[in-house]
Amino acid sequence: MDKKLKSLLTIFVLVFGLFVGLVVFNQPIKTFTRAKEELIPSSDSSLIFAWPLTAKANGTDKVEINVFVRNANNLPLTNKQVTLQTDLGNLDTSTNTTDKSGKASFNLTSSSNGIAQVTAMVDNQIQVKQTITIKFE
Repeated sequence: MDKKLKSLLTIFVLVFGLFVGLVVFNQPIKTFTRAKEELIPSSDSSLIFAWPLTAKANGTDKVEINVFVRNANNLPLTNKQVTLQTDLGNLDTSTNTTDKSGKASFNLTSSSNGIAQVTAMVDNQIQVKQTITIKFE
């Protein structure tokens, strides 16, 4: 066979397969290609917790910070990258990945007195609405 004929037959088979798929499944293409809402993190449903909220500013006392990433239906999301930012102190790691319960854990220490404001970002796109403050004295 000629190369042009093979190319035309290949294109015909692909287009025909797409047409049959749409007719058989009776769904538009966008439902096949759109990301499911279940996998999209929610800024409102995601939470940040810290304990203790007051710590000594000696550079060794740790404050444990947990970020729970949830979708709009309040279901936990796994394998989401969480990035923390603080204006005071040092984080053991600034980026962590959520586990099967949607939790990412961090530790914060400080050798300076003051109040640390902590914010979280999920997948470098969605900022968690809730923020926390931790007092170092």
